[in-house]
Amino acid sequence: MSNSRLVYSTQGNSNCIKCGKPLKKCKCLQPINSDQSDGVIRISKETKGRKGSGVTLVKGVRGSSSDLKQIAKNLKSRLGVGGTVKNGVIEIQGDHRQLIRDFFETSGEKVKLAGG
Repeated sequence: MSNSRLVYSTQGNSNCIKCGKPLKKCKCLQPINSDQSDGVIRISKETKGRKGSGVTLVKGVRGSSSDLKQIAKNLKSRLGVGGTVKNGVIEIQGDHRQLIRDFFETSGEKVKLAGG
């Protein structure tokens, strides 16, 4: 019988492979580029993990991370709300699916309302 001290953890490695920093602080990995999408912008509402406060998620917008930040800035100022860009997804506070759909449709984009 060996005297090993095997330790098991369900938590995965939370450090970046390239720089070794925690993933939250890592600047190596760029947000997922949405150029791989099918060309349709999907707008949905989510309340999970937000204590009942809903946010509108905008997925499938093409462009770099700086382009997404500029689009989010335009949406936030037009709607008068807060928001952010995380992993290539624009998050806008509140349920503004119809207004965001109108914003993208006026610029000629294909838009779908996803979810409930």
